[in-house]
Amino acid sequence: MLVYSSSAPETTRSVARSLCDKLIVGDVVLLYGDLGAGKTEFVKGLAAGLGVDEPVTSPTFALLNVYQGRMPLYHFDLYRLDRLEELDGIGFDEFIGGDGLAVIEWPDRFAAALPEEFIKVIIRAGETVAQRVIEIVPTGVRYAGRWEGSGSN
Repeated sequence: MLVYSSSAPETTRSVARSLCDKLIVGDVVLLYGDLGAGKTEFVKGLAAGLGVDEPVTSPTFALLNVYQGRMPLYHFDLYRLDRLEELDGIGFDEFIGGDGLAVIEWPDRFAAALPEEFIKVIIRAGETVAQRVIEIVPTGVRYAGRWEGSGSN
């Protein structure tokens, strides 16, 4: 597990950007955090690290935004979905473990549909109003070894 501290959106984006050299096609990142925690800022950092040069926005109403960088970035927001069947309507299974990086906000809403291996990112409040703690937990054989030797700040 890696743990970072962030006191500004720029720092949250920087933490995410620093992970991109370890990410490969087919990876899945699950983002956990309250509303306003910085999940979309984290995705902006991933997008920058992947060379995406268009604005990154929350897919709250679109449910899925697709960005092209050195690999496709599939940014899901499952907050507004109520039934597992609704995932079929957005092609969820086609993107998970597919030809790009799948990043999922609010994954806990549909835990049964998630892969067994993933990178779990938890963004939570820190000691001050502006501070965030970002925990990154690679889970599964697919991710074993890629983060060895990485430090925390």
